[in-house]
Amino acid sequence: MLSEGEGRVTASPASGCFDIPIWNYLEYQTFVLRRREAKPKASLKADEINPSHYEFGGHGTRQVSHLCQPESMPLYASVDIGSNSVRMMVADVEPNQKTQILAEDRQVTRLGASVFAGGSISEDAMRFVCDNLARTAQVIHRFDLKGLRAVATSAVRDANNQHEFLARAEEALGYPVEIISGSEEARLIHLGVQARWPQPGRRILLIDVGGGSAELIAGDQGLLAESFSKPLGAVRLAAVFLHHDPPLPVELHQMNEYIHEKLADPVTRLGRRFDRTIGTSATAAAIVSAVNKITRAHREDADRLPVSRSEIRRLYQELSGLDLGARRKVTGIGPRRAELIVPGIAVFLHVLEAMDQDSLFYSAAGVRDGIIADLAARGAGGELSRLTTDQRRVVEDMASRYGVQVEHVRKVAQLSHDLFLALAPVHKLRPRQGRMLEAAAYLHDIGHFVSDTGHHKHSYYLVLNSDMAGFTDGERQFIASLCRYHRKSAPTARHPQFQAVTADERQSLILLTPLLRLADSLDRGHGQRVDRITVELRDGNVILGLEATAETDLEMWAAERIADLFHETYGVPLVVIGARTPRSAPSPLTEFGERPEAPAGWPGSA
Repeated sequence: MLSEGEGRVTASPASGCFDIPIWNYLEYQTFVLRRREAKPKASLKADEINPSHYEFGGHGTRQVSHLCQPESMPLYASVDIGSNSVRMMVADVEPNQKTQILAEDRQVTRLGASVFAGGSISEDAMRFVCDNLARTAQVIHRFDLKGLRAVATSAVRDANNQHEFLARAEEALGYPVEIISGSEEARLIHLGVQARWPQPGRRILLIDVGGGSAELIAGDQGLLAESFSKPLGAVRLAAVFLHHDPPLPVELHQMNEYIHEKLADPVTRLGRRFDRTIGTSATAAAIVSAVNKITRAHREDADRLPVSRSEIRRLYQELSGLDLGARRKVTGIGPRRAELIVPGIAVFLHVLEAMDQDSLFYSAAGVRDGIIADLAARGAGGELSRLTTDQRRVVEDMASRYGVQVEHVRKVAQLSHDLFLALAPVHKLRPRQGRMLEAAAYLHDIGHFVSDTGHHKHSYYLVLNSDMAGFTDGERQFIASLCRYHRKSAPTARHPQFQAVTADERQSLILLTPLLRLADSLDRGHGQRVDRITVELRDGNVILGLEATAETDLEMWAAERIADLFHETYGVPLVVIGARTPRSAPSPLTEFGERPEAPAGWPGSA
């Protein structure tokens, strides 16, 4: 939320906006002629973000998600199109902080049933999954994502009409969908578990029984050691072997013989030396819930709980003798999971017995968690914080046209982007705001063309009234306002320029103003003396280090003058230090990442 104090607007923890009339062109003319700011009456009104509430129909269990995205949240999303269900997750991932899940959903689809029976995805299954993806897209598109990855696994891998499915799925979702291998699926599962429930110092065995395949994954000291993917998914086994309800003894025998055969090689190669065995997937959740009498409404309580091998054996013996109606009455097993629980338990039991593991822990993590952890680790989306080639050409040409020293504004643009990336954990702005900051860095001085006096106000007017291909009207308005605030007064509620930007962008304007001023100060002499900057958080301070081959006393003095505004805006003191370095110094490295790539947990090239 934004609050007004002593004529200056500052940012407070919760985001919000003002409801203030937009300034008009005639007021600007008066402003230029009289060299003073118009002061219309401004009434401030908080505009809180209300969570949206979504619930989807269709078959199976559908989780209700409360969706809320403050302006500052850096978000990733994952879509896992499995053989039995489609899962979606949107999460806020910040360095050294727990991942916050903002929206997640699971829809049972049975996509693999037709594939394992006839080799192709049926028209009904394809239509149902694509309808589900279209509804998922409506949720995803409400978030300003830094990165999204959508994957399809075993059933689509095996389908002979996979190309048709991918084309229709991509059209429904609005994002590319890729078929991943069993080894990539295993890698993502391992990443997801380590992200949610790290296992330092342990050798672990992960078992994931999906709809089409089962993954056996060995992890050691937090790293993936070896993995195997076998065609032992619950939907596949049920379709191939179990044709009666309850299953006939001969069907169970044939299924178990098949499981034993498929597990022989991985069991031999993985060995038996594991400190902990962890099961993922809905089957593992159902096993732990059934043994511990946890209802489906409280399934999250099953996360990280163990069950013994003997308990799983007793559960298998009980359920394999019950018909579907009786299995559905067992606490912890849902009505749809009851259709597949027998083959699913059989796989887990075989692995535990063959590898002599006494217990199984459950982890709620899966492929979707691994995708998000992987996107964050790779810094997906970093290109969103940089101007495109065409946009950069537009602002450079515009700066040259108004007689600006291009070497100076290029340096300011570079420094402003370095600051934007390095301070991402502090300002928490969306990547696209980095583009606006970079554009303003190129254009902040064009007002000198009109007059040196009050040139920041002339820069505002010139940008506002220029034709800038590649930028929307709203972006041009925001860039103009940022140019206006690169010197003199900070953003204030009584300023027409502040009122002119949209309500959602006012906080961004406040947070970016100190960064543009810092970048400009670091080339105060227009000599591009600062070669490299470092940024780190230490003892509650932001330490800004300058490294250069020449004296930077002027730049340090100018940067120190911004410290008060920085502290007032971010609530963190700014300390500027300097050092002389060789000309061959590497590109800027900060506590949060390295230029030009984005820091871990923040946008970068996928």
